[in-house]
Amino acid sequence: MKLIIVESPHKSETIGKFLGSEYKVLASKGHICDLSSHGKMGLGVDVEHDFKPVYEISPEKESVVKELQKALSKADDVYLATDPDREGEAISYHLARVLDLPVETTKRLEFHEITKAALQKALNNPRTIDMPLVQSQETRRIIDRLMGFRLSTLLQKKIKSQSAGRVQSVVLKFLVDREKEIKDFVPEEYWTIQGIFGSGENSIKANLERVGGKTVSIPDEKSALSLISSLPNRFHVKSVKEVISKKEPKPPFITSTLQQEAFSRFHFSTKRTAALAQKLYEGEEIDGQSTGLITYMRTDSIRLSDEFIDASKAFILNQYGKDYLGYAHVQKSSKNVQDAHEAIRPTDVNLTPERVKPYLSNDEYLLYTLIYQRAIASLMSARKDKVTTVILEENGFEFQTSSSTPVFDGYNKIYGESEEKEAESKIPASIQENDVYDVKEILKEQHFTKAPSRYNEGKLVKLMQENGIGRPSTYAKTISTLLERDYVSSKKGSLVPTEQGVLTAEKLEEYFPKYMDASYTASMETSLDHIADGETDRLSLLSNFWEEFKKYYASAEERMEKMQPKVVEGRECPICHSPLVYRKGKYGEFIGCSNYPKCTYIDKQKEEAEVIQDHVCPKCGGTLVKRKSKRGEFVGCSNYPKCDYMEDTSGNPLVKKKATVEIPEDAPLCPSCHTGHLIEKKSRFGKTFIGCSNYPKCHYIVGAEKSEKKAPAKKAAKKTK
Repeated sequence: MKLIIVESPHKSETIGKFLGSEYKVLASKGHICDLSSHGKMGLGVDVEHDFKPVYEISPEKESVVKELQKALSKADDVYLATDPDREGEAISYHLARVLDLPVETTKRLEFHEITKAALQKALNNPRTIDMPLVQSQETRRIIDRLMGFRLSTLLQKKIKSQSAGRVQSVVLKFLVDREKEIKDFVPEEYWTIQGIFGSGENSIKANLERVGGKTVSIPDEKSALSLISSLPNRFHVKSVKEVISKKEPKPPFITSTLQQEAFSRFHFSTKRTAALAQKLYEGEEIDGQSTGLITYMRTDSIRLSDEFIDASKAFILNQYGKDYLGYAHVQKSSKNVQDAHEAIRPTDVNLTPERVKPYLSNDEYLLYTLIYQRAIASLMSARKDKVTTVILEENGFEFQTSSSTPVFDGYNKIYGESEEKEAESKIPASIQENDVYDVKEILKEQHFTKAPSRYNEGKLVKLMQENGIGRPSTYAKTISTLLERDYVSSKKGSLVPTEQGVLTAEKLEEYFPKYMDASYTASMETSLDHIADGETDRLSLLSNFWEEFKKYYASAEERMEKMQPKVVEGRECPICHSPLVYRKGKYGEFIGCSNYPKCTYIDKQKEEAEVIQDHVCPKCGGTLVKRKSKRGEFVGCSNYPKCDYMEDTSGNPLVKKKATVEIPEDAPLCPSCHTGHLIEKKSRFGKTFIGCSNYPKCHYIVGAEKSEKKAPAKKAAKKTK
């Protein structure tokens, strides 16, 4: 028997169906090891002896390891087939160490799509574990642990912030800086003048663009009226120009552009897009045949394989004709682009969205259609439009207008653009130079410059990519962490830093300015890439980082003031008469004694809610009151929970949506119902456990199957070198 080990149970199922009975495919269910949280400072890294990491087998993975060891004892050969990236390489390395497989010779399979052909090719050409890639991942993990643990401990002690991190904190700074720009923005007034010339079907609208050969600038209404009073009553057509505008198709998706477009079109969060793409990559059963539908979804390369290009060209020729055939995009050189992977594309050009739709959920279908159409469109010809520009002039006043007429749809045949276009003025087909038009009407309009818009998830991912912050596998995780830590809230699709988020970013920028600089984080990513390429020594990178970081940390620990809780005005503790203060706990803000821990008084009385006057509940006729939630203020019925009517502070009714469960990309299948996934949950007492996402239909909890037996003494986590 030959054993193949992958990460995901879903992936193992798909691969298992490709192979014969001589193969057994099992899943590690993600990482089986992580850095220990025991020992000095809980770092899991021996900083005094060459930064030697101390790994532990995760308690919840001990049963997985035992299953793998049992299968290994019966195997004649073993292949490690984890994902083709740094994380996947590290998982293979830890599997080899824990299972006592020789790291230097154990066979490693690399494939970028889960198809029978790709798997067979990998089996015919196995490689060994890429140790420079493993060292790069390990170095990243060590730096993130050293910085994250120390900063988080400091912030928790000083300002009650939950965490900080190398990438997370820089991205938070982006959001805080943008919020400051919006707050400090002072709008400036300006005016525009539009003329309507001629009448009926031959009328034309144009904007005043130049006066005396110079671009016009109209700061106020007085200036606008002055210009209007000087305008002649008749204009001649100075020029009519027609040009053919070509717009080339966009390249196929990479991780960041897919997340941006999915957010723009479908309002999918980056986390949702990543989870859907993972499922499409791992495969579905189509017409009785299991296959992965897209290539590996964590990539920053727009390269396409020659095989896919050839197949797509044949498809385009057959479906649309030779006029629609374009060319392949060439990957632009960039120091931050890793070309090991292809772009995100369908594994088979014949698996059209219409063909696979019956086998996919609606969201999977939407995302697959987007990926499929973008990949095919990238190999199609340009879209062509005829752009007509007309200038009307008299006495140095020039009005201008343009319109666009489609000539050839090109790639738009399959992939429509998502960007919105402003309405264009219609230009009479008979218009010619030197034609004369009477002024029918002159319109003036006041405008104000607008503050920069807040970032949404799509725009933030684009910003991270442009600044070289993080990598394709970290974009979604970074944003979800900021939301989970309550550093950022999502308001109407925009990401807004909370008061705690602003405080966290400001303190980090004050005491750790180097690490809050995007260029530093980007240069660190480059250094990690150089380790993977064998060009940089990991020990020197870690030593230089740690020595400098310690100095910043020591200074911050001494100088950063501990934030005192806010005092509740006019109230004192009924037990010891000390002032009452606002504190934060697991379940939100509460009021307690400032003399804690000597006095443990907690005010359990709810503050009296503010009643909304002259407005009653339309559902039951009860009183409406202002309430607060994690997402801000809202108005609710005082008869809650008997009546659950809610509205926002502007009086718009709120519909209570059913909570959705986010499934992590590497979440294993539930062994009980085989349809849900095992995810981290919290009990009402705050205890974390692993259970099925299908609850309450499925009540499976990891470890609960042992509850009938006497609970064993708590074991120390097993360590591995």
